[in-house]
Amino acid sequence: MPGPKPDPVESNAELPRQVDVVIIGGGIAGVCAALELLEQGKSVAICEKGRIGAEQSSRNWGWVRLTHRDPREMPLMLESVRLWQDMDRRTGQQTGYRQCGSTYVVNSESALEAERHAVDALQSFQVPARMLTRDEVLQAFPGLTSDIRGALHNPHDGRAEPQKAAPAIARAVQEKGGSIHQECAVRSVETAAGRVCAVITEKGRIACDAALVAAGVWSRLFLGNLGIDLPQLQTKGSVLRIEPLANGPEGTLKHPDFAMRKRADGGYTIASATPGRYQLTPDSFRLLTRFLPTLRNEWRSIGLGIGPAFLDALRTPRRWKATDISPFERMRILDPEPDDRILDSALAAVKAAHAPFKNARVAQRWAGYMDVLPDVIPVISATEGVRNGLPGLYVCSGFSGHGFGLGTGAGRLAAELISGQAPCLDPSAFRLHRFSDGSRITPMKNIIQGAKA
Repeated sequence: MPGPKPDPVESNAELPRQVDVVIIGGGIAGVCAALELLEQGKSVAICEKGRIGAEQSSRNWGWVRLTHRDPREMPLMLESVRLWQDMDRRTGQQTGYRQCGSTYVVNSESALEAERHAVDALQSFQVPARMLTRDEVLQAFPGLTSDIRGALHNPHDGRAEPQKAAPAIARAVQEKGGSIHQECAVRSVETAAGRVCAVITEKGRIACDAALVAAGVWSRLFLGNLGIDLPQLQTKGSVLRIEPLANGPEGTLKHPDFAMRKRADGGYTIASATPGRYQLTPDSFRLLTRFLPTLRNEWRSIGLGIGPAFLDALRTPRRWKATDISPFERMRILDPEPDDRILDSALAAVKAAHAPFKNARVAQRWAGYMDVLPDVIPVISATEGVRNGLPGLYVCSGFSGHGFGLGTGAGRLAAELISGQAPCLDPSAFRLHRFSDGSRITPMKNIIQGAKA
C-alpha cells in the first residue's frame, strides 16, 4: 500500500536565472521559510527532488503540540503555534489546523507523577495545562475502557493535516511571487570569493545570495558532499488511518499503548505510542559515540531496525560532482514499508481501550523516515563557524520527529537568520557548531516518545 499522497502543487514552468534565496527541500520548514522570505521582500525559489511535502511532512501524526517539548524548543514552539493559528488567514489556504487540545492518559502512579512535572513545565511557559482525574478523563472520552489513573490535558495543543499543510503554504508561496520546482534536485552549490553564489540543479543553474538546506533525512548527505558534518541519523515511524468514525474524540489522545488524532475527513490517524525504530546504516556506526546519550535514555523503548536502508546507504555515493547524477535523482520519494506488527498492536490496543473504535476499519498504512540529531532538537543555523562551512549556506534540519508542529516557527527563524533580521527568539540552542565547539550535548529523557508532531 503506497504512502499518503499530499495535495498536488503545480511546478513553475521555467527555472529562474537568479533569486535572492534558494530553498533546498519542499517540506513544511522549507515552504514556511520561503513564505517568510517573500513577505520580507526577497525573491525565492524552492527546489524539491520529488514532490512538495511527499516525505516526512505528509507522513507524520499531524499533531501541533506544546506538550512534552524539550524546554529548549518551547520558545520556538510557542512561536510556531501563533503562526499556525493565523496561517489559513495569512495564506488564503486550508492547512487543516484546529486547536483541539490534547490528553495524555496514564495507567501508573509513576507515569502520573511524570505528567505532573510536565504540567509544571508547561505552566512555567504560561501554558494552561492541568491534570485530569480518572473521572474527568472518562467524562471527556466516553467509552474509554482501559485502566487509567488520570491524565495531562493541554487545551492549547492542536492538529493540522499533513497531506494538506505544506502544499497549501507552497501555493501561497507561488501566489506571492515565489517559484516552485519539483523533480528538480539540487546537486551542489557554487561559490565565488568564498561564499555561495549559486546552486546547481539537475535542470540548470540558479544564481543566488543564499541557500537553505531543509532536506530532512537527506540533509546530512547533501552537506557531507560539501565537507560539512551534520551528525544526523534516521528513525522509521509507522502510521495508519481508519475510515470515518462517529462518536470519536475531537482532541488528540496519547495512551500508553497508542496515539491518535481526528482527521478532517472524519477518520483517525493512529500509531504506536513508543518511539520509531532507529534504522541501522553505516552512519549509525560512524556516529555511535555521539548518539550514546540518546540511546541510554531511550534503550527500554526504542527499537533497532536493519533492512533496505542499510544496503541503500552502502550503495549510495557520499561524494559526487555537480555534473554527476546525484543520489537525490535516484530516489525521488522515500516510501518505506510500514511495520505491520507495530501497527496491528496499536490498532488492537485502540479497539480494546476505546469502545467507539471497536469496529474500526483500516483505510491505509504507511511509514516515513525522521531525521534525528544527538540532542533531539533541530539545527536552524548558518554553516559558518564549522569546518568547511560557507557564508550564505544555511541549514534547517534534524527535527527528530518534532518538525511538523515546529515547521512554521522554524521557517520564520531560518528566514530571519538568512536576511539578517533580528530573530524572533534566541537561536543559540539550534546552532550547528554546538556539535563541534565543545558544548555538552544533552538529550532530554524520553523526548522521542513525543515525536512525530
